[in-house]
Amino acid sequence: MRDSLILGIETSCDETAAAVVARAPDGTGRIVSDVVLSQIAEHSAYGGVVPEIAARAHVDALDGLVKAALAQAGVTLGDVDAVAATAGPGLIGGLLVGLMTGKAIARAAGKPLYAINHLEGHALTARLTDGLAFPYLMLLVSGGHTQLVLVKGIGDYERWGTTIDDALGEAFDKTAKLLGLPYPGGPAVEAAALTGDADRFAFPRPLVGEARLDFSFSGLKTAVRQAAQAIAPLSDQDVADICASFQKAITRTLKDRIGRGLARYRQLPQGAPALVVAGGVAANKAIRQMLQGLCTEHGVRFVAPPMSLCTDNAAMIAWAGAERLAFDLAPDPLSASPRSRWPLDAKAEALIGYGKRGAKA
Repeated sequence: MRDSLILGIETSCDETAAAVVARAPDGTGRIVSDVVLSQIAEHSAYGGVVPEIAARAHVDALDGLVKAALAQAGVTLGDVDAVAATAGPGLIGGLLVGLMTGKAIARAAGKPLYAINHLEGHALTARLTDGLAFPYLMLLVSGGHTQLVLVKGIGDYERWGTTIDDALGEAFDKTAKLLGLPYPGGPAVEAAALTGDADRFAFPRPLVGEARLDFSFSGLKTAVRQAAQAIAPLSDQDVADICASFQKAITRTLKDRIGRGLARYRQLPQGAPALVVAGGVAANKAIRQMLQGLCTEHGVRFVAPPMSLCTDNAAMIAWAGAERLAFDLAPDPLSASPRSRWPLDAKAEALIGYGKRGAKA
């Protein structure tokens, strides 16, 4: 049997991306091409992503990126076995652009379509990069999501914890904006924290000590605002100290939350236990270092895919399609609709930040 080739399309937020991924019969995978166009320049003046600008940018760029991905891979549409496009969750305008493009290509080329959950793309990436076997634990930390999920199989996910208010990436971005730092906020806060005093401000560590595995960052964000207002106007050192103290509170909070999750996970029957971190916040070196140490303490392998695969990309979407094809899961009809909210675990209780329509935003 030959390798299967999947064309992937990603347009859920502010990256336009297309990729071709190959999956061998033995389950190993490789990225044949991966093209990503960032929109940071278009949104930086606004301090965040503007949905209408993002959607228009996807329209302008996507056709060219698909052509570039196919050319880079040295294949034609006739060579691919299926088309995978992000169908949610995300900004509805961007999702419409990507999914409709995927539908058109699938229809024209006579290929099956897989409408992929963006979060499933993150969840399965470690199987592409590291060949992980099920089950494994995933910490997803991004601008829109903060979740602790047990990945049991293709399409089989059990959410153990989620944010009850803000996602972690959102907390970083809003803290940066409050302090006058550039967008995107995560890297800016991390850079400022390098020269700061992490003990100057005693910021709260939300939910630390609680048995449940959920997250909360709204109160921490409020504490940062109050501290900044109390000492305004801020000097560069004040900003650095606030960022360092904020980052320390984040890492200590995550250590408690994830530590409790790992203790629960280690009680399950499994082969080689592993914790996977995904999402843009996974780039933060302090968080990565803490997670690495925590995994060592619990005897769990720590897996952090390359940063290009932790942020939004089409390779993970193509891989999710390849996995679904390999496990004989039915493709999606061309009537499939985009979903701005789409939880991985549909059985989990709806909480704020859960990603299910009807939950508070």
